[in-house]
Amino acid sequence: MGQSDFFPQPHKEASIIKDLKNHYRIAEQRLSSLFSSGRQQTLLGGLIGLEKESLRVGPDGSIAQTPHPAALGSALTHPWITTDYSEALLEFITPPLDSAADALAFLRELEHFVYAKLDQELLWSASMPCVVEGESSIPLARYGSSNAGLMKTVYRRGLGYRYGRVMQVIAGGHFNYSFPDSFWPVYQELEKDTRPQQEYISDAYFHLIRNLQRFGWLVPYLFGSSPAICKSFMCGEPTKLEELFGNSYYAPYATSLRMCDIGYQNTHESEAGFKANYDNLDSYIESLSRAIETPYPPYQEIGIKVDGKYRQLNPNILQIENEYYSSIRPKQVPEFNEKPTLALRRRGVRYVELRSLDINIFDPCGISETQCRFLETLMAFCLFHESPVIDDLERREIDLNLDAVCYRGREPGLQLQRNGESITLKAWADELLEALTGFAELLDTGRPDKAYREALLEQREAVLDPDRTPSARMLAEMHTHSEGYFHFAKRMSERHHAYFTGLPQDPECFTAIEAAVAKSIADQQAIEAADKQSFDEFLQEYFAQGM
Repeated sequence: MGQSDFFPQPHKEASIIKDLKNHYRIAEQRLSSLFSSGRQQTLLGGLIGLEKESLRVGPDGSIAQTPHPAALGSALTHPWITTDYSEALLEFITPPLDSAADALAFLRELEHFVYAKLDQELLWSASMPCVVEGESSIPLARYGSSNAGLMKTVYRRGLGYRYGRVMQVIAGGHFNYSFPDSFWPVYQELEKDTRPQQEYISDAYFHLIRNLQRFGWLVPYLFGSSPAICKSFMCGEPTKLEELFGNSYYAPYATSLRMCDIGYQNTHESEAGFKANYDNLDSYIESLSRAIETPYPPYQEIGIKVDGKYRQLNPNILQIENEYYSSIRPKQVPEFNEKPTLALRRRGVRYVELRSLDINIFDPCGISETQCRFLETLMAFCLFHESPVIDDLERREIDLNLDAVCYRGREPGLQLQRNGESITLKAWADELLEALTGFAELLDTGRPDKAYREALLEQREAVLDPDRTPSARMLAEMHTHSEGYFHFAKRMSERHHAYFTGLPQDPECFTAIEAAVAKSIADQQAIEAADKQSFDEFLQEYFAQGM
C-alpha cells in the first residue's frame, strides 16, 4: 500500500510537497537501502520497556501520608515496583521486552498486584496531582539506612529545596526503546561506517535523540493529557491560566501543562549558563559532568549539611545526572552505585528513554498499545532521518515549539518555527506522519492486522481533528459532566480501580512478584549490613568515580 492509498487526502499545497522532498529524502534513501539489501526484518523486534509513575491518594484525593507499603517490598532494591520523589509516588518499571503487548501485560500485572495490596487508597490516574496541601503534605521517599538509600533521600530533599516539592509529585510515563542487536551491523554496513560497533551505536542513538528533540512537540500534541490542573497545585501563586468550574485552572488549547513551565523543569539553567550538549556521547558526558562539578551561588546559599543534616548532595548546578530534565535521555544500565555518565563512558548507549509522555487518563495502564506502536515507528524514523548537530538558533526553536504546543497545541493555525521560518503545526505534522508511513509498513511485516499503520492512521486523524486528542477529550468530558479537574480525575481513578480489582489473578505472575518482593527486602538488608563507611566517605567516593 502506497502513501497516497494510506492517507487519502484533498489537494496538497505545492510547498508541503516540496518540503517533504527536501526534508525527508535521506530517510527514504536509507529505508530503501535496507529493503534492497533484503535484510529489512532486522529492524523488527526492538526491545520496549515502560515506566509509569502514579500517586497513592486517600479516599478524598489527597496525597497519601502512609509509608510505601511493606507488602510491595523494598523501594531501594525491587526491580519493578519502587518510588520516585515521594513515599506516595509509586513507580512501575517493566523489564525490556520484545513487544508493546508484552510490556503492557507486564505493567498491567504490576498494577494489579499493587491494587491487591493497597488499603483504602487509590492510584491517581492523571499526571497532575490534586488536593495538594502545601509542601509539607508531600513526604520524601525513604530507602532505608544504607548509604545508597540515604543518598537517594538526600538527593530528593535537595530537589525540594531547589525547585519546591509540589512539582516533584507530577507523574509521567517513560517509553524505553532499543533497536535489535542484529540490526546494528546491517545498518552500519549500509552506512559504510568502519568504526568500532559500540562507538557507532552510541553515535546513532545521539543522532536519533537530536531528531526526537526537533520533532518532540508532536508527542504532547498527540498524547498530552494535562490541559487542566487543580487550583491547589498552584499553592496560591499567580498564574496566566484561566479558571474552570471554580476549583480548576486550564488553558483552552493546552495539551500538556505537565510539560510547561509549571511542571518539572530546570528553570535556572539559563542563569547558570548550562545546557546539555547532544552533539555526541563525549560532549554529553562532559557537559553533565561539568554541571555536577560547578558550584551555583543560589544553591550554595541552601547549604549542604546544616545542623548535622544533609539538605542536598552538593551545591552545584546539578547534584547528579538525573536532576537534568530532558524529554529524551541516552541510557546505559549502571552497576550498583555506578555513576550514569561513567556507565555511558564505559559501555556506551544501550537504549533511549522518552520521558515526555503524560499519563494517559483514558487507559487503565496509563499508556496504550497504539501509543507504543506509534512511538516505535517514530524512533525508527528519527534514526534514519538526517540529524545535524543542534545550534543555538535551533535550540531556541525547539524550546519555543515545545512550549507553544504544550500551552496552545490545539489552537487553530498555530505556527511553529523551523529553520528560522514559520510553519503551521498541521502542515509540519502532516509531513512527519507521511514520512513515517514506510517505517510503519516495515514494522507491519508479517502482521495481518497492520497494527503499526493503524496506529499511524489514528494519529493522522488527531492532526486533522484536534478534538480527537486526549487533551481535548479530557476537557470535553469535564464540560459534559460540569466537573472540575479533581472530580474528573477522581472519577477516572475510581474507574481504573474497578478495572484492576476486577481482573482475575494470575497465580504464576503474582508468585513471581511476591518472590521479587521477598528478594528485594533481603537485598536491602544485605546492603545495610555490608555498609562500613560513613555517609560522608560514601559520597566522596561516589563522586570521585572515574576521576
